Amino acid sequence: MTALKLASVTGEALRPHLADVARLRIAVFREWPYLYDGDAAYEERYLARYAAAPGAAVVLAFDGERVVGASTCLPLVEEGETVKAPFAAAGWDVARVFYFGESVLLPEYRGRGAGVGFFAEREAHALRFPGIDTAAFCAVVRDPADPRRPAGYVPLDAFWGKRGYTPAPGLACMMRWKEIGAEAEIPHALAFWLKRLPPGAS
Repeated sequence: MTALKLASVTGEALRPHLADVARLRIAVFREWPYLYDGDAAYEERYLARYAAAPGAAVVLAFDGERVVGASTCLPLVEEGETVKAPFAAAGWDVARVFYFGESVLLPEYRGRGAGVGFFAEREAHALRFPGIDTAAFCAVVRDPADPRRPAGYVPLDAFWGKRGYTPAPGLACMMRWKEIGAEAEIPHALAFWLKRLPPGAS
């Protein structure tokens, strides 16, 4: 089994890969728990901000020359108000926080270390910026009894915990997207997980 190669890409060097990342987001986020009915044109517009925002990076996973996974990050100050506002409302200095967006990996490549690598690469990138001492990401909140939940589904909570992330009580945001089979976008609650940086910080 060939090892996946991870590469952090920033700025204009990211633009040739945006279509690949868009396809990955559409494919992976169709799965539970997101059930996202994605649109390629929207995705490429959304992802273009990672090529433009100061401090942003995307970690790409390659199988040979093929992009099979991607993981995004940027300073929280560069994020939209939907993500930034809950931190400001809770009294956080948003300039201290690096926001980790999506991590997407094709199913056949899971279990080969890319997920661990995505976190390591993004944390290393975040620590290049003075004043950053916290990494944050958010995950959709679903009812465990939802009948759409696949049998045998294992949440990623334990994986995130092993990386040093813990849920942040009361810190959440709302995002809207169109689910598979829905007529229009609907709101979804997402809860934040946090980790102090560098590793071992209290």
